Amino acid sequence: MTERQDKGRGQNQNRDQNRDPIRVMVVDDHPMWRDAVARDLAEAGFDVVATAGDGEQAVRRAQAVGPDVLVLDLNLPAKPGVQVCKELVGLNPALRVLVLSASGEHVDVLEAVKSGATGYLLKSASTEELTDAVRRTAVGDPVFTPGLAGLVLGEYRRLASDPGPATGGDEPRAPQLTDRETEVLRLVAKGLSYKQIAERLVISHRTVQNHVQNTLGKLQLHNRVELVRYAIERGLDDA
Repeated sequence: MTERQDKGRGQNQNRDQNRDPIRVMVVDDHPMWRDAVARDLAEAGFDVVATAGDGEQAVRRAQAVGPDVLVLDLNLPAKPGVQVCKELVGLNPALRVLVLSASGEHVDVLEAVKSGATGYLLKSASTEELTDAVRRTAVGDPVFTPGLAGLVLGEYRRLASDPGPATGGDEPRAPQLTDRETEVLRLVAKGLSYKQIAERLVISHRTVQNHVQNTLGKLQLHNRVELVRYAIERGLDDA
């Protein structure tokens, strides 16, 4: 290896070391499982800022420490995980929630996504699958145990086909999206991850995120679930 190559590799390593670790909070009512997940994530380089054993405790601590990613079980005492997710995402739309559950029941998956969860992983996942899912969740990619992603996209389509609630008066004119924002929105509606969209459009992952955030702001939507429904309602998934 040349001196220049060695120096370049050292600079890249320094940049990686200087990057702030992803702040994670783990919520589960089983102490041994909760501690094991927290330990695995810490060993993988995440900053585990808090843990909680019930729903009410989870809401209080998450508001206090401000994690980037909440790893959340659904079956919690005091307050169910779905309600925890809905409350915390409502307070902070930038929060990413990865549900880690023993249940693969379709109703549980769909309720979690509707409440604002970014992803859904079964507890049978390996440590490597979990750490990868947390990293992807942190940047906004939807992460699902194989077989569940199609279920969620199918529900998006069903919701979009249902008539919405009646509104009084004239509807405001739809905000004007740029061609690139529309293109990104179309690919989001097709179920592509941010990484896949970046590769398809030959742009950076960060640029995709920026387009999605701009689109959410223009449309006055709060999360990816609402964004996909908006796109499918307008037929962009078939464009």
